[in-house]
Amino acid sequence: MADSTQNGPMPGGAGGGAVQFLMANKLDTTMWISRLFTVYCSALFVLPLLGLHEAASFYQRALLANALTSALRLHQRLPHFQLSRAFLAQALLEDSCHYLLYSLIFVNSYPVTMSIFPVLLFSLLHAATYTKKVLDARSSNSLPFLRNLLEKLNANQQNILKFIACNEIFLMPATVFMLFSGQGSLLQPFIYYRFLTLRYSSRRNPYCRTLFTELRIVVEHLIMKPSCPVFVRRLCLSSISFISRLAPTVA
Repeated sequence: MADSTQNGPMPGGAGGGAVQFLMANKLDTTMWISRLFTVYCSALFVLPLLGLHEAASFYQRALLANALTSALRLHQRLPHFQLSRAFLAQALLEDSCHYLLYSLIFVNSYPVTMSIFPVLLFSLLHAATYTKKVLDARSSNSLPFLRNLLEKLNANQQNILKFIACNEIFLMPATVFMLFSGQGSLLQPFIYYRFLTLRYSSRRNPYCRTLFTELRIVVEHLIMKPSCPVFVRRLCLSSISFISRLAPTVA
């Protein structure tokens, strides 16, 4: 899931090797810093240690930092910009484009804690992977405590990605609820639906598609029990059928 870098560990001492590595990979280093800043702002929103008013500003900063990271990553993946339908279609296949759109959807909306978790966790995973590369460039056995934390985070990557996908799915009804509660815009659910179809069709990250399938299996298992009321069963089956029709075709 992490961004690739072109250069491996470099000689030059404990600190010098890390500095050389960072300078040799300026774009990746810039994204690393912006991801660390995203994690910092997201954490201060989720845990409002500086007050609720400041927490709202950290929410926006986290999404803006994530938008910057996504734009840089998209530029890295598609360096030659073209004002054409073909380029747009290619850009929409990239996960970085999905989360650039995601940031723009929520940056000016009412702060929703659920919406910050995908940004926080993706940034944490990518930043952790790059941090390990920086440590490897510094020394093969430097900062063992930090390395141990990074290894534990990497070991739980699959569970984290499933949690992110779960957030992506349940944010769809949340945007509808925000609309009826007066905290969202009329366009937000429609734009978010487009984002969700992009995530469902993602070539690099199949977890959203997998979670939809797993949730369908769980719901169908529960409603087929004799104890389930008939009207609940019919409602759930109708909902499953409706959602299935909305799902995009995946090649």
